[in-house]
Amino acid sequence: MQEIPEKEILEQIAELFKGFCDPTRVHILSLLQQQERCVSEIAEAVELSQSAISHQLRLLKQMHLIKFRREGKNILYSLADDHVRTILEMGLEHVKE
Repeated sequence: MQEIPEKEILEQIAELFKGFCDPTRVHILSLLQQQERCVSEIAEAVELSQSAISHQLRLLKQMHLIKFRREGKNILYSLADDHVRTILEMGLEHVKE
């Protein structure tokens, strides 16, 4: 039987899942699951303003779900790691059952 994590760890897990509780954020994560993208590409795909997308990207970055890199004047966003990809895949699999 697995031990129950300490309160601090439980709070971190809850914070992690906040990133997945908003359809816009899940849409952004799904787009980034395919390939890295800039704000304008994400905004166009999600059909929101660049300002609204930047706000969501900031939240996702704070939750350690995405990362970014600079390429010239552009900032490209991608998933933070394969754990995020796995969570998305498992969520999709779960809701399809």
